[in-house]
Amino acid sequence: MRAVMKKQNRRQRRRKRVRKKIMGSPQRPRLSVFRSNKNIYCQLIDDWSGRTLASASTQDPELRKQLESCSDLNAAKKVGSVISAKAKEAGISTCLFDRGAYRFHGRVKALADEARKGGLKF
Repeated sequence: MRAVMKKQNRRQRRRKRVRKKIMGSPQRPRLSVFRSNKNIYCQLIDDWSGRTLASASTQDPELRKQLESCSDLNAAKKVGSVISAKAKEAGISTCLFDRGAYRFHGRVKALADEARKGGLKF
């Protein structure tokens, strides 16, 4: 039990370290990424008003039908392209990338790269 708590505390410290440098605004929202073992989620957040402007995840029904697995690189790439399309619909072209407590590699990097290809700048 103690080892689990240490792991959670380390993760929370890393997340706070990243978040203290990033603050989303209506013109430049924060692209927050959450990665679990089975799924990946992302959302564009306006921290000034505390609103989510757009979101995408592997849990979306229309996206889930297109994926073989929700926990691989292809799923992360698809979520990245969906969030960039939704951002364009909302009139958002630039954002701040919030990787949370995760390293910038693997599924997090794949999502970010695909969002950049879709037209988001960060």
